[in-house]
Formats: sequence, C-alpha cells, structure tokens
Amino acid sequence: MKIRLCKYLFLFLATGVVSSCLKEDTLKAPFDSFDPVEIQDGHHISTPTLENMDSLALVEVYKDVIEDDNLWSLKSMLVFRNGHLVAENYFKDQEDIVNKDLIWSCTKQFMGVLVGKALEEGMIDSIDDPMSKYMPEAFAGHPDKSDITIRNFITMRSGIGFSNDGVSGQTDKLLRQIPENSVDFVLDLPVNDEQGTVFHYNDGDPNLISAMIQEVAGKPTDEWADEVIFSKIGFENYSWTRYPDGITFGGFGIKTTPRELAKFAMLVADKGTWNGEPIVSESWINDMISEQVDVNDDYAFGYYWWINKERNIHHMWGHGGQFAFIAPHKDLIVVLTSIPNTQGDHQINAFEAFEYVDRIVELCD
Repeated sequence: MKIRLCKYLFLFLATGVVSSCLKEDTLKAPFDSFDPVEIQDGHHISTPTLENMDSLALVEVYKDVIEDDNLWSLKSMLVFRNGHLVAENYFKDQEDIVNKDLIWSCTKQFMGVLVGKALEEGMIDSIDDPMSKYMPEAFAGHPDKSDITIRNFITMRSGIGFSNDGVSGQTDKLLRQIPENSVDFVLDLPVNDEQGTVFHYNDGDPNLISAMIQEVAGKPTDEWADEVIFSKIGFENYSWTRYPDGITFGGFGIKTTPRELAKFAMLVADKGTWNGEPIVSESWINDMISEQVDVNDDYAFGYYWWINKERNIHHMWGHGGQFAFIAPHKDLIVVLTSIPNTQGDHQINAFEAFEYVDRIVELCD
C-alpha cells in the first residue's frame, strides 16, 4: 500500500492571520502550582500522590515545560490519572481554564466517535457500505465516487484528490475558504487513487462524513452530537461551526477548553462509558483506536485516531499543538493545548510533546 502524507497547513477560517504578533506573545508564567481548581464542571479532582504518581517529579516536569523555549506557544498542560484531574497549569492566561479556543483537527477524532454512534443507532448499516447509499442525491452527479465506502472515508483512503495545501497552489480551493456548498466542493474534485490504496490525510473526507451523518440524523451534526453524546458527558463549553450549506465542519471547527477536550478523551479511555453509563459501543471504540492503516514506522491510523506504535498511546492531534494523549496501560490522559494559529517550526509537533508525556508516564506506579 502506498502512503501519502500531505503537509497540514494552518486553517484560517475567520480568525485572522498570525504574523509578527507571535513574537509579542508573553512567555509562559513562572511555575507556581499545578493544583487543580474546582469549578464545578464535572471533573473529579485528586492529587498525584493519591493516584500513585510521583508528585515531586511531576513538579519538575512542569518546570521543564515552562523553561523549554521550543514550547513557547504552549497554553496548558493537564494530567488525569484513574479518571481524576491531578494536575493542571495554564501558562499564558489563567482564564484559559474556561476560555474556548480552536482545537483544529482534534475535530476529526470527534467524528470518529460519531460514526460509531451512528452505526450503533442503526442510522447506517455498515461502514463497508458506499457513502452514496446514504447521500444518493449528493452523489448522483459524481458516479466516479459512488462506490467509495464509509470505511475508506474514515481511514483517509477515499482516493479523492483533496489537498489541505490547495489545488495546484490555489488557496481558494480550500475548505477553510468557506464554500457555499461544502459537499459539492469536495465531490467535484478528481479521484486520484483507487479507494483503499493510499493514506492521504485531508479535510475533505471527514467533511463528507459530517454531511452523511447530518443526512441520516435529519439535523446538523453538531446538534445530533449534543443530543446523543455531549449532553451525556457534560461537554458544554464549546462551539462548532457550520458551512453556509448548513453542514457542520467535519475536518476542523470545534472551539473548546482543555478541560472539555479531556472529557471527550476520557469517554474514549473508558471504552465509551461515562460514570458507568454506556454512551458509545465498546467494540467500536476498540476498533477505532486499533491500527487500520500502517502510516509509517512511528504511526498507525485508526478511524480518525492516531496511534503511536512504540508507546501504545492513541491520541487526538490538532494543528499548532492541540493534543489529548491516552496511555491505557497507565490509566493516564495528558492534554496539551497551544496557540492554535501557528505555522511551521512555531507549532508544537507530537514528538516534542512526547518528550514530556513519556516522563509523565514513567511517574505512574
């Protein structure tokens, strides 16, 4: 199988361009404490010691994060053990505990869970069905794509030639330019590869998944998600943008807080349950975070979820440095959020984050 990884550029939307203002951003505040604050948002608070972690060593991790110039754009780091919030720090602004910000492609991981819920609810019969079965009108004018399966859309192997860099250098060929019809925008593109043969990371595939869910749910994807999942796990402090055609953004578009992002990661870490209540099928979660595509020596891809092979860690990953790492063997979640609108070397990549996640993993007995 061939592998093609496109360079994932920062998506502008209507947030404005970050340029010289990056240099004017204040550095991370000196370390004071990582003691979590109780804000009555549903999180269970504990301490590292009570959850069998080395508290003093965790202090050193936080101090080193603050002193690491490569992580100058980091806004928060939260640590959860055994389902409890044991440490958090907001490096730029303490109000980021409740301030929403873009999590960019972490939205794709939300879509992975939502497909499983749609399957569980009987809204779709099988991920091996062609998507056109559920959106016949949209695919009517695109017979070359009528047999592409849901499975290949949720593993980034549809073969549709969508580029997050634009088409032939044309930046007006991007979903971030807010097309009037986001479904036709993607379906009008050529098929570059036979479906199921090439891993091609892009925003077009998950946007069509959102459109399909919207079709079978009979309401915007964000509304349906709130009804069947978000409201059940207390995921409240968020917004999710729609295109002019009413389609909820599938590849990006959620704004939320680090604590809210953690709730979604906790749902996945607990195999689809929340406080003992089943929310999403456990079998789906297991498949979603299992290797479906071998991406490279370091990474596999599930159903929109990233899997680091060496570490047995699966995670959410958004542009700029938005992460929720789940280490199931340690019952550990580490959430990192960063200034979202950064480019190139200014953004935090997964391996820079792993330098500290690995250290936190080692602190767990």
